[in-house]
Amino acid sequence: MTTGYLAAEGFEAQLREELRGHILSEHGRLILADEERPAAWAANIWVDVREVGIESIGDAAAKLKAIQRNWAAYAPLHHRRAKLIDEKLPHVSAKPLNFGAPLPTAPLGSFTLLAPDRMLYAARCSSPVPHGEFVFNEDKSGPPNRAYLKLWEALTRFGAMPKAGDICLDLGASPGGWTWVLGKLGAQVTAIDKAPLARHVAAMPNVRWQQGSAFALEPRDFERVDWLCSDVICYPSRLLKLVERWLASGKLRHAICTLKFQGETDHETARAFAAIPGSRLMHLHHNKHELTWLWQQPS
Repeated sequence: MTTGYLAAEGFEAQLREELRGHILSEHGRLILADEERPAAWAANIWVDVREVGIESIGDAAAKLKAIQRNWAAYAPLHHRRAKLIDEKLPHVSAKPLNFGAPLPTAPLGSFTLLAPDRMLYAARCSSPVPHGEFVFNEDKSGPPNRAYLKLWEALTRFGAMPKAGDICLDLGASPGGWTWVLGKLGAQVTAIDKAPLARHVAAMPNVRWQQGSAFALEPRDFERVDWLCSDVICYPSRLLKLVERWLASGKLRHAICTLKFQGETDHETARAFAAIPGSRLMHLHHNKHELTWLWQQPS
């Protein structure tokens, strides 16, 4: 079964490395491979890709509509023709998402043109939004920086949220974008950083700032941690050791951590994160040269 992997924009090289030995062809950011496999650097995965001949714009649209309603066009080639096909299909909303609102549940397929008379399509894709582009209606006044968008997206894709009374640790918190998100959700947040939080974040009634290093924390000092969140700047291999210590404590229920690559991409450490039971590793739309690790305590 042929599978398509749409690389996160600018990270085609990282995706090629993940898929090495399985690549069949490339079409812009879309890489076709000979089997379905995990791919953290893919913004969207096209499952069971098919190729079909088309006689006209109307014929292409009719063939897609006969399969299902919703489609998103990816057009590195023959852009105008693909746009005309898209205009004959039912409208798929591209409005920004509201944080906390349910994601679309209707199947969303993707298509592209290999030539004016050859179409590639997949009725089933991994992302519920076009091309994996999770764009939100932003809060322009509350958060102290734009890092909050990563946590909004991570929680949205996690499918679970901290709730009132949950114990959260935010490692490397300053100036407090992630702490602000967790605090607004009602969680009890301990923010760890050598630098202070923005004043309005520190003033939130359920937020406590603890000056120090995330790596000096001891799990034995906490009865439980419902959410361990980290956007700390460090080598991924060092973050892995920190995570392994917390997992070994048995006190952790959920984790969201950013793997920040400095220089070369550390694929070996990324694979080690992905191999932890209960894990998902992905490149968020709001990530740069980073991956985000989501973990839930296996039941």
